[in-house]
Amino acid sequence: MVRYRIEDGLTDALGYLVGTTGGSCTIRTRTADVEIPLAMVIAAKEVPPPPPRRQSVRVAAD
Repeated sequence: MVRYRIEDGLTDALGYLVGTTGGSCTIRTRTADVEIPLAMVIAAKEVPPPPPRRQSVRVAAD
């Protein structure tokens, strides 16, 4: 997760860090790769992966 500045405040990019350069980092989100200039980054941290999906339980009718 990377929190960074945008024109109207702050926003987050939640995903996987896929690369860095001297001046930016790239986060792979659900929808696209987002390249963020490091000068705009406020905070970053590792977030654990989401828990596995639960299977629905069906109750048999008597």
